[in-house]
Amino acid sequence: MTYASKTILFCAALALAGCGGAARFGEADAVNLNTAASDPASPAYFQQAVGDRVLFAVDQSTLSAQARDTLDAQAEWLMSNSDYRAVIEGHADEQGTREYNLALGARRANAVREYLVSRGVAGSRLKTVSYGKERPIEVCSDESCYAKNRRAVTVISVTPTG
Repeated sequence: MTYASKTILFCAALALAGCGGAARFGEADAVNLNTAASDPASPAYFQQAVGDRVLFAVDQSTLSAQARDTLDAQAEWLMSNSDYRAVIEGHADEQGTREYNLALGARRANAVREYLVSRGVAGSRLKTVSYGKERPIEVCSDESCYAKNRRAVTVISVTPTG
């Protein structure tokens, strides 16, 4: 199951859970996805409005100007929302060995982490993980798919740390 499929299933499950009327179970703060995405302090807003991913060139972990722009916005959001932590996932396309792609994903995740730290985000709030080529969002033997899989994704924890 691809990352996109899992995301769609997760969102569908949340939407269905919301239809059941969470308030009847004593939950005063039922999650409304539309409201969450419009709340500048929510992880949904971070993902949709700020941007949760940056892309890389073939066999590279160097940040492009566009990636730095996205990461500047991420750093600003993280500095304004200091109760949240983030996991930076490094990914690679399907070309190359598993070992090579795990190392490349780690370099990509570390490049993002180092950039965010250089912009003032506390390193203790950031963790990295490499998935190499194990979690593609596009599967095909074409450059258009490979390009989408060469990425680092900043995943904000759903639960604040404080």
